Amino acid sequence: MSTHTAPSRATSPQAAGAPISTARYVAGALFGLASVTIWAGWMSITRLGVTSSLGVFDVTMLRYATAGLVLLPVLLRHGLGLDRAKPWQLLVMIIGAGAPYAVVAGFGLRTTPAGQAGVLIPGVMPLFVALISALALRERFSMQRRVGYALILASVALIAGVGAVASGLGSGIGHLLCMAGAFMWACYAVALRKSGLGALHAVAVVSVGSAVLYLPLYAMVHGFTVLDAPLRDVVFQAVYQGVFATVISLFLFARSVALLGASAGAAFGACVPVMAALMAIPILGEVPSGTDWLGIFAATIGVYLASGGPLPRRG
Repeated sequence: MSTHTAPSRATSPQAAGAPISTARYVAGALFGLASVTIWAGWMSITRLGVTSSLGVFDVTMLRYATAGLVLLPVLLRHGLGLDRAKPWQLLVMIIGAGAPYAVVAGFGLRTTPAGQAGVLIPGVMPLFVALISALALRERFSMQRRVGYALILASVALIAGVGAVASGLGSGIGHLLCMAGAFMWACYAVALRKSGLGALHAVAVVSVGSAVLYLPLYAMVHGFTVLDAPLRDVVFQAVYQGVFATVISLFLFARSVALLGASAGAAFGACVPVMAALMAIPILGEVPSGTDWLGIFAATIGVYLASGGPLPRRG
């Protein structure tokens, strides 16, 4: 899952009420689908890494060592953003979407199929954002969003309730860790909204901050044991985690929002649960059960509604 939210100040023809040309829509849709494919693939790629030659701490190190290096110029150019964000907001962002989040989600993915994790992390995250916003910011929600949150709750009941009973204790702990990761990401999203930082600037703060704080601890505990893994696995995880899932997905999503508008971006984000399940079939050989598919589709519709996706107009 990439470290970002939709750019808050993006302008678009959709927001302005202007019609969108076919060429512009196709370009925006391609950018959106490409970004969603990377986010959805993160579930399978991470699960593949933490259940094979690499451990959770190794994958986390590779992600933020790479992303921190790539985004260091951005941080050097824009600074920490303390002129706009408070220190506690930056700390919450680093914990919620940085190395601590990656460790929690990584351990969750060790025992949770990628299709289920697609519901329990990006699917459940909007529900936690709503709860935090309602309690801390006194935010109120439309009926459409409330229906979306109810569907997300139903998806959790199907996967973390029925699924956990069927799969046993280990799976249940994995489900809890995935939802803990979703809560951490929700805290990041709320803190980012309050901070006023731009999307790329926020990713740079989280990535470089995680590298500075996490890499020394990793080196003291694990040394260079990551080099014991096959080189192809190390390079693949470093590039996918640190470049594609962190930087390229952000650029693609931002381009989609710029072309189509924020509502369309929300619509594409709702595709993550079902795409994560579909991608896990060829990558991991994990075929969701009937109950899982019900939960996945409930979460997909729920995320779409909760994110404010456009509905058909009457008349």
